[in-house]
Amino acid sequence: MTGLRFLVLGSAAGGGLPQWNCNCSNCAAARDPSSGLQPQTQSSLAVSIDGETWAIFNASPDIGQQIQQTLQLHPKALRHSPIASVVITNADVDHIGGLLTIREKQAFSLFSTAAIGSVLDASPVFRVLDPDFVARKTIRLDEDFSPLDGLEARIFAVPGKVALFLEDGEPELGLEGEQTIGVEFVANGKRAYYIPGCATLPDWLCDRIRGADLVFFDGTVFTDDEMIRVGTGIKTGQRMGHMPITGDDAGGGSLEALSKLGIGRMVYVHINNTNPIWRQGPERDAVTDAGFEVGHDGMEIELA
Repeated sequence: MTGLRFLVLGSAAGGGLPQWNCNCSNCAAARDPSSGLQPQTQSSLAVSIDGETWAIFNASPDIGQQIQQTLQLHPKALRHSPIASVVITNADVDHIGGLLTIREKQAFSLFSTAAIGSVLDASPVFRVLDPDFVARKTIRLDEDFSPLDGLEARIFAVPGKVALFLEDGEPELGLEGEQTIGVEFVANGKRAYYIPGCATLPDWLCDRIRGADLVFFDGTVFTDDEMIRVGTGIKTGQRMGHMPITGDDAGGGSLEALSKLGIGRMVYVHINNTNPIWRQGPERDAVTDAGFEVGHDGMEIELA
């Protein structure tokens, strides 16, 4: 047993960094090898307790590239994978699209809530996951499950919304249910959380993660109106179901709220291409000066 081990496979939000059709300052820098800003793939996390067998949380459309650049996930035989399971935290394309890549009749367990599972069931394309090899398992809110032998996990609802492609008019924002979940990990006396999408931090959620050894949290946008100001979109972070890192006087951001919770290590993930924390500057300084870390592809954390 080596402890609770995490590998950030993808740290960026939907579309990655750079996005294919964007030339904002971050995307332009990510295309320039001399800039120092490395390209980042879409949101995904790998978890293990022995360093040999892994559970993947969210199957990014970039999962093929992520596996290729992660030695721990390479096959060890002619037909083999260290990936024992995949757990989906919401039905966004950047979290389910990669299921179409890992369809080559490889055995693994696919965990989701009933609500997320119904989204997969409604799309015939996901039938490429051969049920003779891929065991579909429904997990319920606030009940323990084991994505790996020896790893205790529990999912819980966090404020969010339905996936973009499921919106019909204006969606309910801050919805708490099976459509957006966080994950709690407990092993070897350590407690960690993965919350890549979250619209708000209500008191009950703060109380839940208070004093954790490690939290990966939604860092999509630095300010709520970021995409509007940059000129890449017309939606606020809140409208997309994501809490900004900083807020105005009427509503603080996640940085202020999380700073009060006594968490051992705080890591922002699911970071949008427009977010200024990707680069050196006052916004990144605000995050790092508060003791927070900016997640990046290949980041490895072990809680021994």
